[in-house]
Amino acid sequence: MTDLEFMDRAEKVLLAIEQCCDTINENTDADLDSQRSGGLVTITFSNRSQIVVNLQKPLHEIWMAAQSGGYHYKFDGEVWRDTKGSGEFFAELSRDASAQSGQALVFKIEA
Repeated sequence: MTDLEFMDRAEKVLLAIEQCCDTINENTDADLDSQRSGGLVTITFSNRSQIVVNLQKPLHEIWMAAQSGGYHYKFDGEVWRDTKGSGEFFAELSRDASAQSGQALVFKIEA
């Protein structure tokens, strides 16, 4: 994957995160605050915990830091998969956001 292809795919992920935060805030009382700065999105929950997602352009990876730990994801041709094999990015973001918010939250990328 070229740098341009990585940035195109990764930008779609960051945009999807922002859009999901907006949708969650409209449809639930989760009260998420998402802040974007370049290739980094910080989601802050009402309990003041955070999830940080940032792009690692030289490695063509997306990194996520949550209370459960730190994760690295590479695009496998279909989805962003954890480099240690534990799962798909949006499934793991949903899992961690749900745990940190105390309610079921779903993050996904629209087709």
